[in-house]
Amino acid sequence: MHLAIDQAVSQAGQIILGKERQIRLAFACLLARGHLLIEDIPGVGKTTLAHVLAQILGLGFQRIQFTSDLLPADVLGVSVYDRESAAFKFHPGPIFAQLILADEVNRATPKTQSALLEAMEEHQVTVEGETRPLPEPFFVIATQNPIHQIGTFPLPESQLDRFLMRIDLGYPDARSERALLQGSDRRSLIAQLKPCVNGKQLAALQENVRIVHVSAALLDYLQALLGFTRLSPLYDCGLSPRAGLALLHSAQAWALMEGRDYAMPEDLQVVLPSVVGHRLRFAHGETGAESSSPAQRLLGAVAIP
Repeated sequence: MHLAIDQAVSQAGQIILGKERQIRLAFACLLARGHLLIEDIPGVGKTTLAHVLAQILGLGFQRIQFTSDLLPADVLGVSVYDRESAAFKFHPGPIFAQLILADEVNRATPKTQSALLEAMEEHQVTVEGETRPLPEPFFVIATQNPIHQIGTFPLPESQLDRFLMRIDLGYPDARSERALLQGSDRRSLIAQLKPCVNGKQLAALQENVRIVHVSAALLDYLQALLGFTRLSPLYDCGLSPRAGLALLHSAQAWALMEGRDYAMPEDLQVVLPSVVGHRLRFAHGETGAESSSPAQRLLGAVAIP
């Protein structure tokens, strides 16, 4: 199983050059049964990374391009009258796939963004009073542009909290960019990728994540981190129990990817910026020392027991 993970990360690294940490975080997010938010400027490979993950994992894939005129029915589906049967027939929307790419999710209105809430939390959608289950496994990978760009609607906290992790890709280093400029077209390379993990293996890996051992001392450290955010005047609002579970499961997934059946404080520290970066904000008037982020201040303030 561990070899399959390494092979998947290696294949993804041949397409998304120089971003091994972000690729490993993305895989850890999916192994922890979470949804992934990728925030960055256009053109750095956000959509490409989603295509790569779908291809390597062999999942049914649908891309939804979020725009200001997109309606919830365009995502969930709609019932259409069928003359032959003299009844309304439900036509499923693109949400009925194993892996959804919600491209530029913050360009849609809040009403359309809310169409994802039930799907992401409960793996089901309710349309016209009827609840319909979504396929398993079910993942949402959303991309969004920085909120200062024209035509964006900020995601509400309730929507952000549904994402287990938020990552950014950033510009490639000079060596990776040179290889990108001299290499083949990314789309043709993606088409050549072979699935490294099938559905049964993926389900087994997800089960293995939940049985990665977590010591009492590590739980003490996790609770100390959560407690600090709730009591410290540094932060606008403390981390919720859901955020605590997200940190725990992400650390277990990272440990599994490292080939261990037990989690360490270092696993928690690696995933923490991606897990809490979109959940934690400085209180009004507070700033990071030397431009540190809320997550960095948290790691620096709480010592490992």
